[in-house]
Amino acid sequence: MFLQLDSQGPRYAQLTRALKNAILTGRCAPATRLPATRSLARDLDLSRNTVLAAYEQLAAEGFIEGRVGSGCYVAEFAQGAAVPQPAPARPAAPRKTEARAPRLSRRGQRMRDLYDRTIPGRQHRGLRYNLQYGVPMTNPQLASAWRRELNHAAAHAFTDYPDPAGLLGLREQVCDYLARRRGIVAMPDDVLIVSGTQQAFALAADVLLDEGDQVVIEDPHYQGARQVLQASGAEVLGCRVDHDGLVTDDLPRRTSARLAIVTPSHQFPTGAVLSLARRMELLAWAERVGCWLIEDDYDGEFRYDARPLAALKSLDRGERVIYIGTFSKVLFPSLRLGYMVLPPGLRDAFVAAKWLSDRGCPAIEQAALARLIASGAFERHLRATAKTLKTRRAALLSALRRHAGDAVEIADSSAGMHVVAWLPQLRHAQARELIERARARGLGVYSIAPYCMKPSPRPGLILGYADLPPADLEAAMRLFGECLRAISA
Repeated sequence: MFLQLDSQGPRYAQLTRALKNAILTGRCAPATRLPATRSLARDLDLSRNTVLAAYEQLAAEGFIEGRVGSGCYVAEFAQGAAVPQPAPARPAAPRKTEARAPRLSRRGQRMRDLYDRTIPGRQHRGLRYNLQYGVPMTNPQLASAWRRELNHAAAHAFTDYPDPAGLLGLREQVCDYLARRRGIVAMPDDVLIVSGTQQAFALAADVLLDEGDQVVIEDPHYQGARQVLQASGAEVLGCRVDHDGLVTDDLPRRTSARLAIVTPSHQFPTGAVLSLARRMELLAWAERVGCWLIEDDYDGEFRYDARPLAALKSLDRGERVIYIGTFSKVLFPSLRLGYMVLPPGLRDAFVAAKWLSDRGCPAIEQAALARLIASGAFERHLRATAKTLKTRRAALLSALRRHAGDAVEIADSSAGMHVVAWLPQLRHAQARELIERARARGLGVYSIAPYCMKPSPRPGLILGYADLPPADLEAAMRLFGECLRAISA
């Protein structure tokens, strides 16, 4: 405990006064156990006899009491002697927060201003039906398999700093998986293990962008990527998206853009798939203007009408594409692990940036994930999840048609864990009212507006279905239809 002696008189008397003051001012409340005499003597650099003398004096005055086999305690003052309370502090003068705010760098100011303290949906966990995008399906078998591999990895833990590029075993498994499932041929040296997609974007901004550089993104888009770019000081240019994905004819022909971020396998959030012709046009454009392409393949594993598409990276002959994949969407968000497949000319710079950022991702989780993939449990989980998600998607679409009818238009998408429902009969203000009305009744639905640089001509909703079974999706859409009719009336 913290005690300050006053240097006046014998040391046992100083200690007696210090303890008495702690009791009288309420720092040591009644029934509080005091430190053992040996412990307090060691902490204060006193002899044990000095502490014993102070305790005896306090006991004689009734401030403390000894309990056999337990120690000394602050007395309860049962005879009516109240413990004096400290005088109430004067109300502090209002602080001029603005005047005293610390000076931040320009980037620090941008990061502070861009930070979203209320991530859409996360503050509404108590909703009965929450159709928030990004919440994956719960799989008890995956939890058991992960626990088993995590225990094994912990028992055989690599205790030194891990390779900043990632454990070799995990990078090898990533290469094998991408070759079979996504058509990407890569070597382990091409792979960088990162703490999720968000860190991948941050590293790309650090390595490739200077303040004022131009970056092209899809519109609508994943807002987390835009915020990272804006924090770096980049000039962000939006490019239109239609039913075939990014409109390559709208890409700036004369540009100094250093980077473009695309989601060709399943455009976020509309769900469009970039056609082969446009993929080739995009690669040719990047080569012509000298621009790097980031392919964000955030949920390309889940397709319900065909096998997974070959990635844009597999078509890249000019080494312009940086491929990003994540385990957070296919396993669970709390596992902050993802990966980048880098062109050879960028590998050293990205590994150095990763090392400066955090010295590398946790080795135990990496080792567990490598064993999970090698055992086959990871792909068994993907197959089972895709089957369940297909059922849930069908249940959502069927219930939407039944309870909302022509009041919604569903963007055609046969992949991922969400759909976009456009509301052609509502104005944007009515859509906001619909969202609030649904929330008041325990249903979470979310606007597409935060993901758009330019306001969309009509309002739309992003409906995630991964975390709700078919019966709940039916009930949720029945409730949604009631709210929709109430707004339209």
